[in-house]
Amino acid sequence: MDETEISIKNFSIYVDNRQILKNISVDIPRNQITAIIGPSGCGKTTLLRSLNRMIDQHEMVKSEGEILINGKNVFSPDVNLSQLRKNIGIIAQAPNPLPMSIYENIVYGLRIHGIRDRQVMNQKAEQCLKSVGLWNEVHDRLNDSASKLSLGQQQRLCLARALAVEPKILLCDETTSALDPISAKHIENELMMLKKDYSIVFVTHILRQAKRLADYVIFLYLGELVEHGPAHEVFYSPKDPRTKAYLEGVFG
Repeated sequence: MDETEISIKNFSIYVDNRQILKNISVDIPRNQITAIIGPSGCGKTTLLRSLNRMIDQHEMVKSEGEILINGKNVFSPDVNLSQLRKNIGIIAQAPNPLPMSIYENIVYGLRIHGIRDRQVMNQKAEQCLKSVGLWNEVHDRLNDSASKLSLGQQQRLCLARALAVEPKILLCDETTSALDPISAKHIENELMMLKKDYSIVFVTHILRQAKRLADYVIFLYLGELVEHGPAHEVFYSPKDPRTKAYLEGVFG
């Protein structure tokens, strides 16, 4: 079985004619948590949002190279963006529940993809809320507005919403940075459990978090891929002096 989920080949991104990512080549492993680390402005989020082409939302974007999933370049003209983003869910930095009920947040994606069977939606809502540890907290108020939930609960709801459409890959863009430590730990625990079923790519600026979560690490600096590899190798035996300096807090 192929152990690679995403293969990035000679990939560059230009925004408004400014190069943000420079000739990135790296394979992202299947059913692991891959952490993208590096100082602010190094291109972490740009790389993450390129994986499901959310970067397209920015005007004047130009890409070079390939991002291959199942051998298909996500930037090919014939790629169905709706299907791509169904397969690659993203959890943003700040919780962004839809302005509707808890239940409708979960089944929103199902409705978009043509599912109308109430029993199917009910089962999926319960399954996804249980998978993020939220079912026991909200099962008796599913018709309440999602805005009534705490920030930590809202972020878990957003994770459940992403899972409802059965993605293969989860992208997390500093998903815990707006949360209190207890809520952040809850999200971390859920991701650790979910990686058996999903390939997870996690952007974080917190090295302690990357060390807790990551199986694999990608270190970016000034838009360049400096180093990548199994987490224990990158964190404890870095090969590049820039990686070593970043991990020691010399910059960042």
